[in-house]
Amino acid sequence: MENRLPASADDVAARLGETGYLCDGSLATVTFLALRMERPLLLEGEPGTGKTALAEAIAETLGLPLVRLQCYEGIDATQALYDWDFPRQILHLRALEAAGGNTDVEEAEKSLYDERFLLARPVLAALQQSPAVLLVDEVDRADDEFEAFLLEVLSTYQVSIPELGTVAAATPPIVVLTSNRTRELHDALKRRCLYHWIEHPGLEREVQIVRSRAPEVSEELARQVVGVVQQLRDEGLQKPPGVAETLDWARALHHLGTTTLDLESAARTLGALVKYREDAQRVKQALDQLLRA
Repeated sequence: MENRLPASADDVAARLGETGYLCDGSLATVTFLALRMERPLLLEGEPGTGKTALAEAIAETLGLPLVRLQCYEGIDATQALYDWDFPRQILHLRALEAAGGNTDVEEAEKSLYDERFLLARPVLAALQQSPAVLLVDEVDRADDEFEAFLLEVLSTYQVSIPELGTVAAATPPIVVLTSNRTRELHDALKRRCLYHWIEHPGLEREVQIVRSRAPEVSEELARQVVGVVQQLRDEGLQKPPGVAETLDWARALHHLGTTTLDLESAARTLGALVKYREDAQRVKQALDQLLRA
């Protein structure tokens, strides 16, 4: 694992760049420190700023499996850790019955909780597969109790399974947590992590991202698309477009054979850029002015 790690923040930026993920110096530095210090990396920012994509790029550049835990309201430790394969356990009991009735009841019960019947959920899977990258996506959607569970796991990198014992990671997984800041996370979890707020990229960097991730799009079209998107982020939309929407819009225009952004092609392809009816109406009304800017 050690020889896979980047040697510096510049090395991080270069390696991520090879995967198509372009980051600035501050993000490269905090990523480098998280890797070297074996600390979880907590990324906050608006949707579409590349938080999830960074975890994917880290896994790709290090050649490690990516294990993703998607958080949601009501998620609990069971969904993150493990469950038992109930249908296979029933089949196992029937097989024991069919083989004869001489099996000891206690032994039969113990055999039900063998590792072959264990369904590893993302956190347990990451500990078992480590070295790996564990992505805890949109942790702000979970509740306080789940945060406390995560804090415990991230402090020890081990979990206890009553029927089997303790499972500990031989090498701590690389942990990336993302948050859209729909609520504030607790200080205890933040203290465990290195923190970075990801801003939307500036114009030049976003053009570079489009050219890197969608090389089929001409530089002229990429600049026009990014120029409009950058202005739209200041228009007070319900969901301002992120980098993912910029890429989708640029690719959509390219597939239509558009070489220069115009009012008609822009209006026809808005479904790739904005995802709310009210936003689409506002953008349509503003497009003429935006394209002249």
